[in-house]
Amino acid sequence: MNGLDWAVLIGYFGVMVAIGIWSHKRVDNVSDFFTAGGKMPWWLSGISHHMSGYSAVMFTGYAGIAYTYGVTSFVTWSFPIALGIAIGSKLFAPRINRLRSRLHVASPLEYLKNRYDLKTQQALAWSGMLLKIVDVGAKWAAIATLLSVFTGISLNQGILITGTITAVYCTIGGLWADALTELGQFVIQLLAGVAMFIAVVVELEGKGIGFFGAWDEPALQGHEKPLVGPYGTVFLLAFLFIKLFEYNGGMLNQAQRYMATPSAREAERSARLSAALWLVWPLVLFFPMWMSPLLVESQKPDGSDSYGLMTEQLLPHGLLGLVIVGFFSHTMAMCSSDANAIAAVFTRDCAPVLWRRARSWTEGQGLRVARVTTVVFLGLSMAAATQVNSPTFGDIITVVIKWVAGLMGPMAIPMMLGLLRPFRRSGPTAALTSWSLGLVTFWLVNYPIHWSVEGGVPLQYQVSIPLAVSLVLYVLVGFIKPEDTPERLAIIDKVNTDGDGVAAVPAPAGAGAVPTATSD
Repeated sequence: MNGLDWAVLIGYFGVMVAIGIWSHKRVDNVSDFFTAGGKMPWWLSGISHHMSGYSAVMFTGYAGIAYTYGVTSFVTWSFPIALGIAIGSKLFAPRINRLRSRLHVASPLEYLKNRYDLKTQQALAWSGMLLKIVDVGAKWAAIATLLSVFTGISLNQGILITGTITAVYCTIGGLWADALTELGQFVIQLLAGVAMFIAVVVELEGKGIGFFGAWDEPALQGHEKPLVGPYGTVFLLAFLFIKLFEYNGGMLNQAQRYMATPSAREAERSARLSAALWLVWPLVLFFPMWMSPLLVESQKPDGSDSYGLMTEQLLPHGLLGLVIVGFFSHTMAMCSSDANAIAAVFTRDCAPVLWRRARSWTEGQGLRVARVTTVVFLGLSMAAATQVNSPTFGDIITVVIKWVAGLMGPMAIPMMLGLLRPFRRSGPTAALTSWSLGLVTFWLVNYPIHWSVEGGVPLQYQVSIPLAVSLVLYVLVGFIKPEDTPERLAIIDKVNTDGDGVAAVPAPAGAGAVPTATSD
């Protein structure tokens, strides 16, 4: 990097902070901070939903998969995400929007207290927050890895820089700041991605390798196969099922994008836009990664530095800075949205249980606690980032695929399936059994069983078995011990009934039970 690249990077950070300060004017209460007051346009929500699913892990971990295996990086990652969101646009997006517009909640987990009970809500809230600390920590480690390639600064310094800048704008401006910065980041990503695509095509032509002829090169032998190595059919199906839950609200931050739109119909349109972007845009981003074995030689066994090396080699200064900004934009978009979601869960769901005073907080007090919680969460995730690549967590892609994908299912199934009428018989017993034994299964499969099996348990089973166990138990226990009380059925009716109103301000945290169904 030279002075021009640094100017682009510093300018980007300055714009992000400015957006946060501007967004501060639009945040008057917890509804504005967590759900944009239900006033976010569907197209902005869709772009924000799309961007909040990216991070620099794509340019490190998934770049390594693309370098090693080829197109399976798209087939087993962004394609199932696109398909999962498309299914969720009908199945989950409208119902999650009604959590705000009809149940008047500001946290995706807030409704669980009435759908199940307080114990279930707290179990899912606390375990979800802990998982998110590890998840976001992997994202900080990914961007710090890239930053170290370009600048030579240490991983911990990179983590501190990106985390601090993100904390400033998302703490000041809440979800509005997240969405508006994600819109800007989408434009940056568009310019940077196209620039890199063109640079790779030109370089291939200069080497006498045509756009289509590249796949015939020995270095790319087998890279055109959609399912290879550990990423086979079972992994694809498991990942599709996981992403159906995760990217439609199971990891909380995407649920906020649905809640932020004015109506259920707008939430559905938002999800369809995000699904279309996931289907098309990653092809542009992945193409340079697929070609990377022809252009660079990775210095790391997993190939995670290949995209960074290729960027340095092919792009002139200025454009190099723009692509580096693109790396930052991915990570900061996802991490800031996660921080906002976790602040919502703590402020609305956990604090009122821990402290009696929290049940009577004013809007101003709740807003201050939300901002403090955001900073604390980011600090904890940055601390977790320093432990990535340790024996406890493993490398970046291990954290993202094994830990996050494997643990997400047991936490998301009670939340997501609890919205749907066919699962109305499943109550708190089914939810807690599904959650707890799903987590136990994850530990058994990934550690004692993994250690005792020669060669270890294949990756696809590490991530799919915990989810399958949770799903089966949730349905089975609900059938054996139905707990569909009139109060719980009323909640389900509320989120499955059309006739949404305009934006509603959530009731204060700790307020009484969610009102029962009424006609619109």
